[in-house]
Amino acid sequence: MAPAALTAALLGGGLLLAAWRWLRAAARPGAGAGASMRGKTVIITGANSGLGRAAATELLRMQARVIMGCRDRARAERAAREIRAELGEREAAEGGGGELVVRELDLASLRSVRAFCHRVLQEEPRLDVLINNAGIFQCPYMKTEDGFEMQFGVNHLGHFLLTNLLLGLLKNSAPSRIVVVSSKLYKYGEINFEDLNSEINYNKSFCYSRSKLANILFARELARRLEGTGVTVNSLHPGIVRTNLGRHVNIPLLAKPLFNLVSWAFFKTPLEGAQTSIYLASSPDVEGVSGKYFGDCKEEELLPKAMDDLVARKLWDISEVMVGLLK
Repeated sequence: MAPAALTAALLGGGLLLAAWRWLRAAARPGAGAGASMRGKTVIITGANSGLGRAAATELLRMQARVIMGCRDRARAERAAREIRAELGEREAAEGGGGELVVRELDLASLRSVRAFCHRVLQEEPRLDVLINNAGIFQCPYMKTEDGFEMQFGVNHLGHFLLTNLLLGLLKNSAPSRIVVVSSKLYKYGEINFEDLNSEINYNKSFCYSRSKLANILFARELARRLEGTGVTVNSLHPGIVRTNLGRHVNIPLLAKPLFNLVSWAFFKTPLEGAQTSIYLASSPDVEGVSGKYFGDCKEEELLPKAMDDLVARKLWDISEVMVGLLK
């Protein structure tokens, strides 16, 4: 009886979890429901998987011209083919209008960032939305091509340079939007100006949190600098999402089945996690809104350390030197 009871309990629990997942997904409205992005160009970093791919798919569905900025061109081309195939019949039925373009972009290389931006400025007459989405999570200590700690280099500095090099095009295309994907884990980060490169001390969790705090401070300072230009800047957290971002996190083999069950039941899907990015990129509800922080398509409060304008300005000044915008 015991094995039969256990099996019945597991099956019953599984059915309940499945029902709960379905109800949660059904109750969440699409962030871009009814919106059109026809005639608008969107750049999404890290668009070949996870949140970025989900956002690219939905914005393409809304008829945007979507530029996928990705490190691995082969994987990006494969993802683009899959997205086109997924939307193919529906696009044909609705008249099409969207376009998907793949461009190589390695945020761990300032040279690659500059080459990507040079090509965008040469080829694109306008840029309506920039979504700084790509990121690396809790990796072992390693450095970028330019010698920066990897998480700070990719998550903050790469996007800092990218955004600054594209600001002219964004201003000329105004009203335009910049969307910065951060994380709730910013709460555990501190900006240590004495060791931004983590050469004295490295903790992969704290360094990730610091890079996400830097994202928010960057968005806040950029919003201040762009007041009156027609370019808005907002940051967000996507929640806990099932993506490959945690590939550097080691989970014991015996714990993986339980982790997979829990993540399937309680973590967001990439599409659910991308809703706030899509909302900030496309919704008329946030037209003109800038310098705010969002979660689940709603504005949220920040901790005081994420609203420290003196730290934000100092981080900006140091970042300009680190990426070579100032000598």
